[in-house]
Amino acid sequence: MNKTNFKVVIPARYASSRLPGKPLRLIAGKPMIQHTYERAIQSQASEVCIATDDQRIIDVVSQFTDNFIMTSAEHSSGTERLAEVLALKNWSEESIVVNVQGDEPLVLPAHINLVAQALTNNELPSMATLATPITAVEELFNTNSVKVVMDYRGHALYFSRAVMPWARDAFAEASVFGGGKALSQVPENSSWFRHIGMYAYRGSALKHYMTLAPCMLEKTESLEQLRLLYNGIAIHVSIITDEPGHGVDIEEDIAKVEALLRSSV
Repeated sequence: MNKTNFKVVIPARYASSRLPGKPLRLIAGKPMIQHTYERAIQSQASEVCIATDDQRIIDVVSQFTDNFIMTSAEHSSGTERLAEVLALKNWSEESIVVNVQGDEPLVLPAHINLVAQALTNNELPSMATLATPITAVEELFNTNSVKVVMDYRGHALYFSRAVMPWARDAFAEASVFGGGKALSQVPENSSWFRHIGMYAYRGSALKHYMTLAPCMLEKTESLEQLRLLYNGIAIHVSIITDEPGHGVDIEEDIAKVEALLRSSV
């Protein structure tokens, strides 16, 4: 496979509130972080680095790769950790760096390539991410499912946990909003997209991010990407139609991922 000029950083924190020690949890006999790393190196990235703040993760990671780095435990987001890696490795401001979450053991290499190519092929955006069409009503109104609206260029206008755009007429007629009709399917008069939390950054955007204070929108929605939009940093959104790999948030997800791995063998 031809390698191209972008980097992948996999942030890995030990102190997960919902699943402590998550990167080291065994899935099909391997630590979860190893599954993620092995998927990432199948992408076209020229370098894949695991960034952590815990020696216990270093001790395990060092058994399957030497491309890891210790970072500060004070970071409040993966973006901040990537910015530190950029500085520690002396990567240039022109570098393209993809953030692949360590709890994505089924991440698709093609999605990593796609989000990086969005910056390679477009000069204006300093950041890129992914989204997928929403087809189920339950997902449309799920506040854990982040929605994104784009302009004609594919640049994000806004991210929200709320439903957007708001289908005024369709929702007004729905029983859950005081109307008489049951909302059994997503209305056909518009399109909704769920944000997929994989990001590519230009090195200059990572450096800029570290100079920006959290904004009101970011605090309200608990979405760090809103800090960049608020400060005028363009974010390109690529649409994927294949389902992204199942991530691990809670204990039950481990069994689900193991079953998916077995079914793919």
